[in-house]
Amino acid sequence: MPSRPYVLLSCATSADGYLDDATPRRLILSGPADLDRVDEVRAGCDAILVGARTVRTDNPRLLIRDPRRRARRTARGLPEHPARVTLTATGDLDLQARFFAPGALRLVYCATSALAVARARLGHRGDSAVLIDAGDPLSFDFMLSDLAERGVARALVEGAEQLRAAGVSVTELPDLAERARSINVHLTDASSS
Repeated sequence: MPSRPYVLLSCATSADGYLDDATPRRLILSGPADLDRVDEVRAGCDAILVGARTVRTDNPRLLIRDPRRRARRTARGLPEHPARVTLTATGDLDLQARFFAPGALRLVYCATSALAVARARLGHRGDSAVLIDAGDPLSFDFMLSDLAERGVARALVEGAEQLRAAGVSVTELPDLAERARSINVHLTDASSS
């Protein structure tokens, strides 16, 4: 088994190359064809990773939408939906967020300094999420190694926040494909659909 999962990055960009804007509201950059393509990619992954900011602001479901894709996963002996994964430096997560809804394994990688806050916010119920100490500061490499130990062979990272978590600034995007190859990452280009 590899020491890290194969990682795919999925993000849509505006025509002028932006991933997001500076406002707190969600910026929609994808259309129906893009969303269907992302659903197909999700169906081929063991885990979907979003940052805690995305959980707070977008409140994503992180589910496979197409029932035929879910059926194909279960026919292969996989869960209906990939595991949901997030990283948090602050522990500022709401247990009512759709991320914590039943239907998939939920993994929360938390900075050591924020573990107490995360435990207090998420409670001690074992059915909400698995809380994992990911060091201080958060270690993307630790998270990838831990995911591999949990049997995750393919992980989909969605959105701009995760690019920053992986150490990629928005200004580095022209060099992202080369950098991605160096850290075992595959890019999906939702903007070309």
